[in-house]
Amino acid sequence: MSYILGTNLVSNEQVEIALTRIFGIGLKKAIQVCDQSGLNDNIKVNKLTKYQIDQIIKIISQNYLVDSELERVIQRDIKQLMSIGCYRGFRHNAGLPLRGQRTHTNAKTCRPIEL
Repeated sequence: MSYILGTNLVSNEQVEIALTRIFGIGLKKAIQVCDQSGLNDNIKVNKLTKYQIDQIIKIISQNYLVDSELERVIQRDIKQLMSIGCYRGFRHNAGLPLRGQRTHTNAKTCRPIEL
């Protein structure tokens, strides 16, 4: 297993697929990282050299927000929504769905328990 930016990557997966395990990196960004680093499409994580791993880490850290940095930005944005008192902020604060989903029969996992 390779350890990249706080995430263990499965060694027998293709690099593009394995990079999607990093929080903030989806398939499209993983493909872009592989193209920028000049990696083959079919190369596995266990076949990467130390230089290639360092190159991937450098590209991701320069161009993308990932892992704890991204989580910090998301939490800051949620706190800002709550502080300005907008609808989404109220819904975050109450623990309810934000985007117009039904709450009468669905959303049982996000609704607060009423006693």
